[in-house]
Amino acid sequence: MMGGMTSDMTSGPAKRDDDITVVHVMRHGEVHNPDGVLYGRRAGYHLSELGRQMADRVAEHLAERDVTHVVASPLERAQETALPVAKAHGLDLATDERLIEAANVFEGKTFGVGDGALRKPANWRHLTNPFKPSWGEPYIEQVVRMMGALDAARDAARGHEAVCVSHQLPIWILRSFVERRRLWHDPRKRQCTLASLTTFTYRGDKIVSVGYSEPARDLVPAHLLAGAKPVKGGAKAFGA
Repeated sequence: MMGGMTSDMTSGPAKRDDDITVVHVMRHGEVHNPDGVLYGRRAGYHLSELGRQMADRVAEHLAERDVTHVVASPLERAQETALPVAKAHGLDLATDERLIEAANVFEGKTFGVGDGALRKPANWRHLTNPFKPSWGEPYIEQVVRMMGALDAARDAARGHEAVCVSHQLPIWILRSFVERRRLWHDPRKRQCTLASLTTFTYRGDKIVSVGYSEPARDLVPAHLLAGAKPVKGGAKAFGA
């Protein structure tokens, strides 16, 4: 199982090897979302001031890395997170639609514990199949598009490193697939906190290790860290 090979591949300068390519898949920073809605693919949701600090922190963390390609989801929060990384390396920021957030029928609604959309019986029909899932984009479709985006980034940065900025659920589903875990899961246990890096190392076209790091961990509110207990009205606890 690949999970046994997990290691942090994001510290220190990379050793040049034309056969080795490293792709960091970054989750965007904190979003300004005072109403606590599940914003999903909706336009108009930008990074908060704290989220911008997170983006800058990761850009500093990666400044000495051999990054030659930076690409992001088309959503504003991902573009704004990726821009400092691209600027730090003198690169243009590319966009890949395949890195977008997962579709969700609860988009635009609150989704906390004990309140919000789950209190309405009309919404319960969307919760019939957690294995697909029935409330949104099928996990396997997320795998297909995210693997496509990951491989494209690898090809664009052959022998170097790439950074892809995406969203929590697609990143976690991608990692789960690569590490051969089941795709259905408890959202509270995703190891994919804000501004984190899930790092895939390729030898040729094959992924040989997966790493995870949190360069901006000290900036992340405690209730948004992996494993944090949800709170009433805490739709933002699971991020996006």
